[in-house]
Amino acid sequence: MPEQALLRQWAEIREIPAGQRIFDEGAIADGLFVVLDGVVEITVQSSPGREHLLSRNEPGDYFGEMAVFDGGTRSASATAKTHCVLSFVSTDLVHMLLDKSPMLAASLVRDASLRMREFNRRFLQESLRAERLTLVERLAKTIVHDFRNPLNVIGLAADLAVEERASPTARRAARDRVHKQVEVLNSLMQELLDFTRATPANVILAQLSYGAVLRPFLVELQEEASRRGVVLDLPGDLPESSVRVDPPRLFRVLTNLFQNAFDALSGQRDGRVTLRFTTDDDEVITAITDNGPGIPRNLMSHVFQPFVTFGKAHGTGLGLAICERIITEHGGRITADNAPSGGAVVRFSLPRR
Repeated sequence: MPEQALLRQWAEIREIPAGQRIFDEGAIADGLFVVLDGVVEITVQSSPGREHLLSRNEPGDYFGEMAVFDGGTRSASATAKTHCVLSFVSTDLVHMLLDKSPMLAASLVRDASLRMREFNRRFLQESLRAERLTLVERLAKTIVHDFRNPLNVIGLAADLAVEERASPTARRAARDRVHKQVEVLNSLMQELLDFTRATPANVILAQLSYGAVLRPFLVELQEEASRRGVVLDLPGDLPESSVRVDPPRLFRVLTNLFQNAFDALSGQRDGRVTLRFTTDDDEVITAITDNGPGIPRNLMSHVFQPFVTFGKAHGTGLGLAICERIITEHGGRITADNAPSGGAVVRFSLPRR
């Protein structure tokens, strides 16, 4: 064929040692390459110092044609994986061959289409893999973050329990605190399982006095607030109204909301968290307000979405997403906003019937 004769006459034979770069991503294209011997890897850089392998070209394959056809720069880098013998076809020669042979042009278009299909398939697989790894990383950070506080309490209680001068009453209190935090850890693990489950959890709600449910939690909460240097304000009495509730899951909601408030007030000398209740015939509404910096307006509509976080060095945003799921399973609703006086306010309702 005349095209083959032109290739033999004008193509340039190049030998590339193993490990040498043939061209870099972003470079000006001056032609394409045909592999006569060896293996060439085509890679693309996704972040500084990190490359993804797109393809391996072996004898009979060609590469570098995309920039030659569209006149742009190299879209990827090419490196000799082994010692390679390449046939270099300049851009002018490629265009001459395409003008002389419509069949060659059609063949190249078909080959380019097949390559694009394969690239899309590999790109989708890599994207899904990267997304799964990112989700696993975020879940792992959430587990570490949420487990740290109960483990700290267990550690302090264990130190108190083995203290030689500790009284029997103090030892019993330390034991009770350890048991309580172990229950918290079990609850955290169950919530993570519930969060990753496709179907809602089977929640059994009991009709209980809301005040009776809250009292033991508030005892633990007051100790945590004192340790954080935050004032816990409870104007008015606890509501004694009967609500439909699963106490361990409600404690999970309250723990998340108060930990968020404490974190927002970290380093603030006048930190204050206020707990208020509103009751009507249908529901009891709980409002938790802090005097911190508040919620950024651009995130206000996204705070209950998984992995949306702000104002935390290690937060991942699962806390409020879990809160919303639990309150929804209780038949209530939850909202977040900024208080008129400043700071964030989160409200959630629990049905009375």
